[in-house]
Parts: sequence; C-alpha cells; structure tokens
Amino acid sequence: MSTPVGLLALLGGVVLVVLAADAFVDGLLGVGRRLGVAPFVLTVALSGFETENLAAGIATNAKGLPGAAAGTFLGGVTFLALGVAGLGGLISPMHVRLPAHFATWTAVASLALLAFAVDGRISRLEGGLLVLWFVVTLVGAARSGRGLLAGRFDEEHRRHALPRLLGGLGLLTAGGWLLGEGLRTVVRHVGASQTLLGNTALAASVEAEELARVAVPARRGRPELALGNIAGTIIHFAAFNPGVIALVKPLTLDHDTTTFYLPAAVVSPAVFAALLLVRRRLGRTEGAFLVLLYAAYVVVAIVLSS
Repeated sequence: MSTPVGLLALLGGVVLVVLAADAFVDGLLGVGRRLGVAPFVLTVALSGFETENLAAGIATNAKGLPGAAAGTFLGGVTFLALGVAGLGGLISPMHVRLPAHFATWTAVASLALLAFAVDGRISRLEGGLLVLWFVVTLVGAARSGRGLLAGRFDEEHRRHALPRLLGGLGLLTAGGWLLGEGLRTVVRHVGASQTLLGNTALAASVEAEELARVAVPARRGRPELALGNIAGTIIHFAAFNPGVIALVKPLTLDHDTTTFYLPAAVVSPAVFAALLLVRRRLGRTEGAFLVLLYAAYVVVAIVLSS
C-alpha cells in the first residue's frame, strides 16, 4: 500500500469508526429502552463508551502497533482533559459546581493504569483488573454525581434499534481494520513514530466529535452535562479501554510511553478536576490555560519522537 493510499485508508478508517459508533450507540440505547432498562443506568454505562476509540486501539495493537494502541487511550485521556475541556471553555464558558467526590473519582481514574503499565507491559490479568477498577470508579462517580450523568433518551433511539446495533458493530470492525492498515502504512513510509501518531493525531482525530458533545450542551445552558461527559469518558479511557485491549492482546509499552505519555494521562485528569474544584468554572481564562498545557504536551511529544 502506497503512502497516499495509506493516508486515505487512515482518514477513511477514522471517519468510518466515528459514524459507525454513533449507529452502534443509538442501537444499544434503543435495545436497552425496549428491554426496560432505566435511562439513568444506560447513561452511566455509556456516557464514555467510545466504541470508535476502543476499536482503533484493538485494531492497531493487533497490527503490531502497541505504541499507537496505547496512544488511543493515553493520548485520549490527555486530549479530553486538556484539549477538549480547554477548547470547550473557550467556545462556551461554563459555570458549574462539580461535586467533590465526582471530581475525586475522575482524578484517580488513571492510578490503576499507572500501577500496571509503569513496567512497560499490560498483561491479560492486569487487563482484567483494569476492567474491575473501571467498574469501581464508574459506580463511585455515578453515585456521587448523579446530577451530572442524568439524561433523557427520546423515542428516536427506539426505531430500528437492533439493525443499528448490528450494523454499527459490523462497520466498527471494518473501520478499525482500515484504520490499522492506514496507520501502519503511514508509519512505514513517512517514518513518523507510531507512538507519536497514536498519542496525538490518532487520539485527537478519533475523539474530535467530543468537542461538539461538550460545546452544544454548554451553549444550551447545561454545563454539568458537558463536564460530566468529559469526566465519564476519561474514566472509560483510563481503565475500561486499556483493560479490554490488553485482554484481547497484551500490550507492550515503549520508553516514551512509560516516561511521558503515561504520566501525562495520570496528571491531566487531576489538573482538570482540581481546576473545576478550585475555580468552580471553566471560563475562557481556564480554557486558555488548559489549551496551552495541551499545546506544550504536543510540542514535547514531537521533540521526543525526533
């Protein structure tokens, strides 16, 4: 596969998994409603269930690109806590009182990942333990921040629920494969570090729609939903996604990942949570601060790769 074709495959894979994920989640919500599952339970379970990110991580790890696979969740956490939150504050300043316990669970979500990944490898056993930690943190966050995670699901989700669920799952599989092939080609021909691409370009491109999920509710006067979405997704990325990826195939992490990207993914949610607790808002000043931190993160990442 040539470099131009690889770039097209990479772009097409990202677009496909993002679109497929929307259909998959809509189908899952509809099936849940038809089964009589409470909307609150579905909200807690799916607030951060980013299937496109998980599919990208599994596919790239299966293709022998563990650095890029780790980047989907490590870079994703940092992008959410700094990039998405910062840009959200710049676009739609938010004033909200975040429950202290909810912020605490968000801040500590990455600690288990740090403990298991610091030695440069996440085994299947450690992957299983990460999934268990995800359950603990998600339940803790849900119990302490019900107001942030509350939501309403309209009748639209119930239409053609099962076809959307199955079709979305199939397209996710195809999109993940295409993305993995494209990234592998780009790494081989362009010479860019797979770890750099995974933690910056891939993480940001796959999660770009998060900015809309934050800005839209904030503009509609529901900042708690915007910030709750960020926090819930961070918890998923910090525990569930790496756990599932390692269960499918154990992850081997390189030096840059364990010494820079991993610590960044641990510190950035703590900075995000602390900022909300201390400032009680996410305005343009706070947003600019977070964006500058993310820009510094990208610069250091580029320097490390070179």
